[in-house]
Amino acid sequence: MAELNILPVPTRILTDTDDITEAIAYYAGAQVTTDDLVCCAESVVAVTQGRIARPEELDISGAACFACRFIPDYGSLASPHGMQALMDVEGKWRVLFALFAGFLGKLVGKSGLFYQLGGKEAALIDDVTGTMPPFDKCIVYGPAEPDEVATRIRDRVGAFGGMIADVNDLRRSRVVGVSDGVNGELAAKLLLDNPFGNASQKTPICIIKNYRQYQETHTA
Repeated sequence: MAELNILPVPTRILTDTDDITEAIAYYAGAQVTTDDLVCCAESVVAVTQGRIARPEELDISGAACFACRFIPDYGSLASPHGMQALMDVEGKWRVLFALFAGFLGKLVGKSGLFYQLGGKEAALIDDVTGTMPPFDKCIVYGPAEPDEVATRIRDRVGAFGGMIADVNDLRRSRVVGVSDGVNGELAAKLLLDNPFGNASQKTPICIIKNYRQYQETHTA
């Protein structure tokens, strides 16, 4: 079996004037084969879609100031701005209900209810400093239509598959969008060491070389 290898791909700063599929084709296309899985950081996809907000544009409510106190301080929703951004897109009462349900869930040993019930953006919003400069001064929402974006990436570069992933330095890796035929959970485990570099590294794209054979070998 060909050797599995994760190849980070450097780019310039990508903005909302870029098409993510064309950017990936430009920077990574020559290195991609039909056996590879092409992955992109979800925040960069969202930035290219213009899914950003400046904190000063948000009208911070008392509910957001209250609710954010119950989020661990390393989370993007631990600030009033991050929490207000979530309430703006998912609804204040939904978020407050999810917060209460999450509290009750922890009392009986069940974690994660807040993120399950608070809407898809609860796990995707990046607060300020959560993504690459100059967008580290912005709140970045999750990408729109991530499965479709992953499919377009695959088709544009002729890869085995495309994937949009939410990965951080706390060894958390989650699939946001994936093209047909790719075992997203298996691929996400390969990204636990976070090969993406959204800051000075400018490597928001990575290629998992020879992923097709890896998946075939590790899928029953």
